[in-house]
Amino acid sequence: MLRYLSAGESHGPALTVLLDGVPAGLYLVASEHIDPWLKRRQGGYGRGRRMVIESDRAQVMAGVRAGRTTGAPLALHIENKDWRNWTEIMSPEPGGEPRKKALTGARPGHVDLAGGIKYGHKDLRDVLERASARETASRVAAGAVALRLLESIDVTACARVVSMAGVPCDGGMDWEALNRLDESPVRTFDKAAEKEIIARIDKAKKEGDTLGGIIEARFRGVPVGLGSHTQWDRKLDGRLAGALMSIHAVKGVEIGMGFEAARVEGSQVHDEMAWNVERPLAGNVERRTNRAGGLEGGITTGEPLVLRVAMKPISTLMKPLGTVDLVSGGTAGAVAERSDVTAVPAMGVIAEAMVAFVVADAFSEKFGGDSLGETRRNFDGYVTHTGGRYGPTGG
Repeated sequence: MLRYLSAGESHGPALTVLLDGVPAGLYLVASEHIDPWLKRRQGGYGRGRRMVIESDRAQVMAGVRAGRTTGAPLALHIENKDWRNWTEIMSPEPGGEPRKKALTGARPGHVDLAGGIKYGHKDLRDVLERASARETASRVAAGAVALRLLESIDVTACARVVSMAGVPCDGGMDWEALNRLDESPVRTFDKAAEKEIIARIDKAKKEGDTLGGIIEARFRGVPVGLGSHTQWDRKLDGRLAGALMSIHAVKGVEIGMGFEAARVEGSQVHDEMAWNVERPLAGNVERRTNRAGGLEGGITTGEPLVLRVAMKPISTLMKPLGTVDLVSGGTAGAVAERSDVTAVPAMGVIAEAMVAFVVADAFSEKFGGDSLGETRRNFDGYVTHTGGRYGPTGG
C-alpha cells in the first residue's frame, strides 16, 4: 500500500510530505525527479505574484540513501520562501500579533465560512492557510515519486488542457511531442487556440476576474487488472475520481466518454473486442475503441487511462464579491491578498500527479514487494502468465 500525508500552511515555514510504502531500490534524486515537477506546477499563463516569490525545491529528509530508496518512509521538505514576510502573523508562539490582523470576512467560493463554523474559528486564517492551493505542491511531490515507480514498468503519463476560458483547445493527443506542453503557456497542443485563450486571460485580469477550464490526463501502458470489482472502495475508477475531486477548485471528473455516454445509444458507447492474431494466448484480445477510458467495472483494461477534470474559476477575485463579517455581524468585501487569474495549466500537473499516485498505489497493491526488484519480478511473471497487457499501446 502506497500512502502519503502532508502538513503545512500556505504562509508557514514549509510543507512536509510523508510517503510510506515506496519499495526499496528506486533510483530517486530530488533535483532530477521531483523539482522539475514542482517547477511545472508553478508555470502557466495567468499565475500571480506568489509564483515569483517561490521557487519550489524538495529536500529529502528521510527514506533515501545514495540515490536509492531504502524502503523506509520517505520524508520531503518544501520550503515556503514567503514565510519570512509572515513570521509574526503565522507564529506558533502565543501572543497578540496574529489576532491583531485576524481575517473575519468569509470569502465566497472558499471554505472559510464552513471551516470556521466546523472548527470554531473566528479568525478565518486558521482555515484558509491549510485550505490554500499552496498545499498542492505536496501532492505534486508525492506524485513525482509515484511517477518514478510507474516509469519502472514503462507507463507513460501526460496531462494537457483541452478547454480554457471557454475556448476549446483539444488539438489532438500527440505522445511524441510531450515537450510541447511545457513550452505552451497554457499547456495545450492546440497552438491555434493559444492566442485567444491568452487574450481572454488578459481581459479577465484587467477586470479583476478569474477563469477555469478542463484538463485531460492520459496514462499509457497501464497493465490490465489494477483495482477490483468486488467492493465499492476497491473500484479504481472511484478511487481516481475521489483523488481528483479532492484537488482544490475541481468540480467534475469524467472517465472516457464521461457525460457524453449518457446522451447517445449504447452502440456508440461500449468498446467492441476482437482477436489480435499477432499476440499469444490470453493477451491477443484488444478493444477496437477506448470509449471506456481504460476502466471497466473498477478494473483497468490495459487500454490507456483517459480522465478529464473540470476546474472552476479561482475563488479569490481582485474585484471582491460581497460577504459577511463574522465578528462585527455586518457586511464586508471579500479580502483579496493576491491571486492567480487562472491556474488551469498548473492543474494539469497536479491532476497528473494525483492520477499517478492512485495508479501506483493500485500497482503496489497488486504486485507487492518490499524492493523494486521483487515488485518487478512479480509484475513480469504476471505479464508472462497473461500473455501480454491486452490492448494497443496507442491512445
